[in-house]
Amino acid sequence: MSFTTEHEWVQRTGDDSVRVGITDYAQAALGDVVFVQLPDVRSVPTSGESFGEVESTKSVSDLYAPVTAKVIAVNGDLESNPQLVNS
Repeated sequence: MSFTTEHEWVQRTGDDSVRVGITDYAQAALGDVVFVQLPDVRSVPTSGESFGEVESTKSVSDLYAPVTAKVIAVNGDLESNPQLVNS
């Protein structure tokens, strides 16, 4: 697993796929998450580019792509249950 300076992590899950998330530190700093905006499936965010956001009771924080890659799936449960970020 690798980490970015913006508190995202990236984990290789296959020869040509990775999983991306935010660190425990980022989750704790945000507090209770109330909204998550994720990138569209099939979009191709560029490394370092903002590709989503997390809104909490404390602040709104951009999500930055740790790698340039095509989005093949997102955690759709976060749309109706953004508090899952804190679990």
